[in-house]
Amino acid sequence: MFVYLDNSSTTKPYDEAVMVMTKVLSEDFGNPSSLHSLGIAAEKYVKAARKSFAKSIGASEDEVYFTSCGTESDNMALLEGTFSRKARGKKIITTKVEHPAVLEPASRLEAMGFEVEYIGVDNKCRLDMKQLQNAITEDTVMISVMTVNNETGTVMPIKEIADIKNRFNKEHGCDILFHTDAVQAYGKIQLDLNGIDMMSVSGHKIHGPKGVGGIYIRKGVSVPPYLIGGGQERNMRSGTENTAGIAGFGKAIDISAGNFQRRAAAMTEARNRLLEGIKAEIKDIVINSPEDKWAGPSVLSVSFLGTRGEVLLHTLEQDRIFVSTGSACSSNKKGQSHVLRAMGLDQKTIEGTVRFSFSEFNTIEEMDFVTEKVKQAVGRFRKLGSFR
Repeated sequence: MFVYLDNSSTTKPYDEAVMVMTKVLSEDFGNPSSLHSLGIAAEKYVKAARKSFAKSIGASEDEVYFTSCGTESDNMALLEGTFSRKARGKKIITTKVEHPAVLEPASRLEAMGFEVEYIGVDNKCRLDMKQLQNAITEDTVMISVMTVNNETGTVMPIKEIADIKNRFNKEHGCDILFHTDAVQAYGKIQLDLNGIDMMSVSGHKIHGPKGVGGIYIRKGVSVPPYLIGGGQERNMRSGTENTAGIAGFGKAIDISAGNFQRRAAAMTEARNRLLEGIKAEIKDIVINSPEDKWAGPSVLSVSFLGTRGEVLLHTLEQDRIFVSTGSACSSNKKGQSHVLRAMGLDQKTIEGTVRFSFSEFNTIEEMDFVTEKVKQAVGRFRKLGSFR
């Protein structure tokens, strides 16, 4: 049996997305900016995808832009959004558990003289809302909080944060921007743009292609262009559009949005089945993901005490089960997970952590198979006593 449980790293593209990309690459390969028929044909794909993207989040078409990935969208929001407000203040608020695509731009801004305050979390990665509320001052220009954490699946209280930001702006005459990295949320939970100024998404997390993402920028929010030169994406991001990627992304949006309830239910069912199985069959574990209303449907983080997550990963791989020990964007870097450290986990607990992440294609039968194989792998490791 083949079981893919690393969907937070990337998803398998829908067949329909691959097909439309192939057609664009082989037949409708013109430059969308060209005035001839091939260019016009290519432009239609971009327009259709933009319409689908906007509709899927409840935005207007002139509020969404295509990028190369979620990381670019995050960089654009943090850097350009902050620069656009630098005359008004120098403070940025984010969290200790953001994706590196937010934390590293924040660190660069800090080196440039901006103040950055990092909000903490509890042992389930739930945000310290009191600290966040106290952190907002009249010098604040940007708040950036992810919608769903990529390592634990914790859903952040985005609406509450937006309400706090809006109320502070109104009472103090400020214009603080609120950005959310929704890469792990888009297509998996319902999104509400009320109070959100900028939002990042990615194509390959919803069964679209790699190399394409998107950003929502609320009408009325003025930020400088991120890439300049050719004037594409309404002068916000110059460079010839990745037409095939955008077309594939658009097709993935159409499919995922059209089957949203069924997809979310399938992920939730698979996650709950695996969680119940692991809790029933394996002793000495720590469930790092929430088990309450803040639990997202697509991620489950478990620490198997007395083991090493990387060894479990490769053991499961031999049974054609594919999992992760954490964020794929951080797994090639030395050091422990910054998310699990921020949650207060000790070194050995972090070392024994495995992340399971789900898609609509996972089944109950697969989860029972995975439970049995994880039980065997954990038991074998503990019996060998090879933990250092």
